[in-house]
Amino acid sequence: MGNSILDIGISGLLTAQSQLQTTSHNISNADTPGYKRQQVILNTNIPQSSGAGFVGRGVHSTTVQRIYSQFLVSQSLQVQTQSQSLDSNFAQIKQLDNMFAEATSGLSPTLQKFFTAIQDVATNPSVIPSRQAMLSNAEALVSRFHSMDQRVSQIRGGVNSQITSSVTEINSLADQVAEMNHQILLAEGAAGGQPANDMLDQRDELVNQLSKLINTDTVRQNDGSINVYIGNGQALVVGSQTLSLQAIPSPDNPENLTIGLMSGGNTVQLPESQITGGALGGLLSFRSVTLDNTQNALGRIAITLAQTFNEQHQLGLDLNGDMGKDFFTVSQPKVVSASTNDASSNITVGISDFSALTTSDYQFSYDGANYTLTRLSDNSSVSTLVAPSGATPLLLDGVSVTGTTILPNERFLIQPTIDGAKNIAVNITDTTEIAAAGPNRTSAALSNTGTGTISAGAVNSSLPLDPNLQQPLTITFHTPYDGQYDVTGTGTGLPATNQVYAAGTDISFNGYTFQIDGKPAAGDIFTVTPNNSGSADNRNMLSLGILQTTNILENGSATFQSAYGQLVSQIGNKTRELEVTSKAQANLLAQTEKSMQSISGVNLDEEAANLMRYQQAFQASSKVIEISNSLFDSILRIG
Repeated sequence: MGNSILDIGISGLLTAQSQLQTTSHNISNADTPGYKRQQVILNTNIPQSSGAGFVGRGVHSTTVQRIYSQFLVSQSLQVQTQSQSLDSNFAQIKQLDNMFAEATSGLSPTLQKFFTAIQDVATNPSVIPSRQAMLSNAEALVSRFHSMDQRVSQIRGGVNSQITSSVTEINSLADQVAEMNHQILLAEGAAGGQPANDMLDQRDELVNQLSKLINTDTVRQNDGSINVYIGNGQALVVGSQTLSLQAIPSPDNPENLTIGLMSGGNTVQLPESQITGGALGGLLSFRSVTLDNTQNALGRIAITLAQTFNEQHQLGLDLNGDMGKDFFTVSQPKVVSASTNDASSNITVGISDFSALTTSDYQFSYDGANYTLTRLSDNSSVSTLVAPSGATPLLLDGVSVTGTTILPNERFLIQPTIDGAKNIAVNITDTTEIAAAGPNRTSAALSNTGTGTISAGAVNSSLPLDPNLQQPLTITFHTPYDGQYDVTGTGTGLPATNQVYAAGTDISFNGYTFQIDGKPAAGDIFTVTPNNSGSADNRNMLSLGILQTTNILENGSATFQSAYGQLVSQIGNKTRELEVTSKAQANLLAQTEKSMQSISGVNLDEEAANLMRYQQAFQASSKVIEISNSLFDSILRIG
């Protein structure tokens, strides 16, 4: 009987000791990241059968168990990876918002100063200081485009750097998870299958850190190891083996780093659409959704401003008596050949309609039968079976493909506006080359007896200019008056006789349009002559000033400043949206972590109470042993 009581006391003593050690372990690791509370699982020993029934033989510890909820852990990983993605996206877009929202350093005030200087030249077309001020403000406008584009490019470089560091950290964490898989397998094997709780916690914490960088899923294997999958199911860790990620230049756009998977000595690009969640997913989302659109939108304003300004400037006459030349340098579409293309493959791309330009990039591809131009923002496309040429171009949103040397299954990235703000420049340095005047003058003969008047006229907006634009014209009404007139001079369709007069209607010759109004009399003469002394003429400068308020962009629905305002508004709204959703996701993450802590976290008050309880159990078991010893001594004394 004594030995039986002694065994029970010893079993109680040993289990109480295990409980005290486990509780002390919990208390010591209360602040250890990823630690989950542990408890000793007890079972009764097999009782001894007797005539009086089954007599208990004490207790034993079956295992030390983590208090763990797989559901909450999985939920936490998903909530956390979304939270990190939003935080990363918000941190990046906030930089853009700070730049574009600054009222004094944005594009709008510089654009306003430029057009104000144009109005000053229109008021004083022959004054050199006014012309110099216009050139200075044009340089300031170009400089503002350059600085804003440079800042966007710096942000792009920062994104590339963060992608590289994120990939390095992901690979490091993956290696550690694989090593922990190996160590857990050895430890649990040596312990007869008992869980290596602390190692499991460490592995869970590594997966937790991994989920902050990229969307992560885990699948537990029968041997206790876990397989880790990223993105949309790409294996990263399989048992104790890992596949490495690599930051590689995008095959379609080498300026952007993307993600490649190293497998069997080869690197395979992972589609960016499959890399979601975590800081890495947030970076890629920011770049594809916001950054590219912002740089394209800024470039579109620069390109359209430069082109439309040039077109109007060429219709005027400068102080040297020459027709205007390009005022700005206009950036050409950027074409990037895919890295898999043949080195000799190329395409010719131009812009056929600047007002139709969007902020999207495009892809031109050839599948062996169809030549396809695709808008990448929504994958809308146009196709042709005939190779595009100058006579039969492939057109989409003002982008024109007019020549190709391409093999089947090759592709090109077309970025029509991305370099617009980077490459815009002022093409004029001499103030006398500002074409403020109209090229022709109109006049009515002093001998006219009727009430007819002739307008100042304007150059037709189509380019190139008619080579006979400044050839003199004479309009003479018939005598006797019959409502008709003749036009003489040099040019296409001249002389033109017996023209029917209609007051106020357009009369166009040699690329110049004017109107005659009122009631001319028989023999009245009107002339159109070169504007050889037009230093005080401001007609073309007035037309240039009107461009500020003309709806030119987005198919004639937006001015330069309203398009810029829309860009600022889009960035501001997106920033605010991300700020709100990021905070909401952070709150959800905090609630999820609180739920996890309520189950798995260490409560020091509870552990202190357990410590006292297990101490008393230890003391009680010691008392059982003492009583067993006393009973044994009593038996010996009887003998």
